[in-house]
Amino acid sequence: MARTTRRAATLSAVAALSTAGLALAGCSGGGGDAGGDGDTLRLWHYESADSAMGKAWDEAIRIFEEETGATVEFEEKSFEQIQKTASQVLDTDAAPDLMEFNKGNATAGFLASTGLISDISDAVDEYGWADKLAPSLQTTAKYTEDGVMGGDAWYGIPNYGEFVGVYYNLDMFAEAGLEVPTTYDEFVSVLDAFVARGVTPLAEAGAEYPLGQLWYQLALSQADRSFVDDYQLYENPVDWSGPEVTYATETLAEYVDKGYIAKDVSSVVAEDAGVSFINGTSPIFVSGSWWYGRFVSEASAFDWSLESFPESQLSLGSSGNLWVVPANAANAELAYEFIDITMRPEIQAIIGNNGGVPVAADAADITDEKSAALIETFNGILDDDGLSFYPDWPAPGFYDVLVQELQGLVTGAQDAATTATNLGEQYDEGTADYR
Repeated sequence: MARTTRRAATLSAVAALSTAGLALAGCSGGGGDAGGDGDTLRLWHYESADSAMGKAWDEAIRIFEEETGATVEFEEKSFEQIQKTASQVLDTDAAPDLMEFNKGNATAGFLASTGLISDISDAVDEYGWADKLAPSLQTTAKYTEDGVMGGDAWYGIPNYGEFVGVYYNLDMFAEAGLEVPTTYDEFVSVLDAFVARGVTPLAEAGAEYPLGQLWYQLALSQADRSFVDDYQLYENPVDWSGPEVTYATETLAEYVDKGYIAKDVSSVVAEDAGVSFINGTSPIFVSGSWWYGRFVSEASAFDWSLESFPESQLSLGSSGNLWVVPANAANAELAYEFIDITMRPEIQAIIGNNGGVPVAADAADITDEKSAALIETFNGILDDDGLSFYPDWPAPGFYDVLVQELQGLVTGAQDAATTATNLGEQYDEGTADYR
């Protein structure tokens, strides 16, 4: 996600966040005395109790209370609740000491630029958290004074990650006599083979995020880190008629023309795309690790795997959401102690063994075979410095722009060149204040 303009627009923009799968939370940052008694940590997060993070953080709360003697006053907040009230609450004595908040320029970056969350760089140095986070994970935790990620100051700490890869139904592959592709040419051959069998190979959704993520992954397959830095961090202008965008846009249109994607993709939502993989209708699904735990539970009638996109050094993905410390936190030091507990191997292992992607787990602690495979894929992307964030992040409202323009492309209402031009114009307008 991204930002709108600046200080005056910050709070309204936080209340207008839009994109699939957003998550919120924030941490304190100063250690003021606004209503705190020094023995209570006020904690907000929105993870469900049965999620990987919810289970891990429940255990972290138990350990924290046992080791510190302090009490955790936990309030479960939905994303929508924080979306509507964060700008008002964080500027008062009612701010929590620690909360989960979404990473990115439009969210954590906005709050950092307006002083609502604290620069926690000193705590990062004290606890050594930077040593546990790969460079691409650090990018989403550090911001400039204008709220652009990739800056020098730490405003949050992630303790899990996420990425987009390719899910394969291995039973459908075996039935068709096909192997999981290791090169892009093999990937296309597999798509052709399924089409020849009367099967639409790719589960896709054009009414929500999956189609835009596939478009960005196709661009990344032709890109290097400098393209990502230009697109996400505004280091140089993005060439919207260049090889990366041209390839992605033209190839996506070809996917529809060749039957790799259903003709009605523009009206399909993400849930329906995921279900088409779960029920064995679609053999391939390009989407995120956030589906992994659900597939373990619900796609149990067949064998499947998740791999990085073939022959691409770059993948969509980032850190998970951040622990941030509101500037008005009463007990910032307690917040730092809690963050540190969530980075311990035993807490990271809970995330990893329950379908999450920990950022600092000991591999020996991951005992679930499926979870170990997931983390191995993620670590391979980290080793290549491959995490490249998400296509809607650079500009406020760009998520909706991507959905609309790519719908026009796949329905044939506009050609690839027009689509790229329209995307570029909206991107340039939305990022003008940062370049």
